[in-house]
Amino acid sequence: MAIPRRNTRSVKAKETGLPGKPRKPVPYAFVLEALAGLSPETRPMFGCLAVYVGNKIVLILRDKSGAQPDNGVWLATTTQHHASLRREFPNLRSIGLWGKEETGWQVLPADAVDFEESAVHACELIIARDPRIGKVPASRKPKNSRPPL
Repeated sequence: MAIPRRNTRSVKAKETGLPGKPRKPVPYAFVLEALAGLSPETRPMFGCLAVYVGNKIVLILRDKSGAQPDNGVWLATTTQHHASLRREFPNLRSIGLWGKEETGWQVLPADAVDFEESAVHACELIIARDPRIGKVPASRKPKNSRPPL
């Protein structure tokens, strides 16, 4: 016997007349403007905004309220590229949130005096397809994947 399924189509706020959840403003919107020629896509991640170019994640934009040492632009990279990137970005450092000394993610801190110039320079490297910035994320199984009965 078939089990009746509920209609799970999402209802938009304007269809109900109820106000929708307000969207957070894009942190450091100038970064997306600098990458506009590459048609970047954004997705929420870790309460931040992940930036993808093609199939690669290249940046995360983080601007949490309060004194947050890891606010800024996170670069998706690998440990083998840290030294060369630090020569170009003197304030670049590992993300402190995860408690590890060295992570693949590096941050251009928002409180650095050269933050905007560094973020724009990182965008220039991404536009030039610099292999030091960007990772293809590991594929995941869809949440609703179940073996057939």
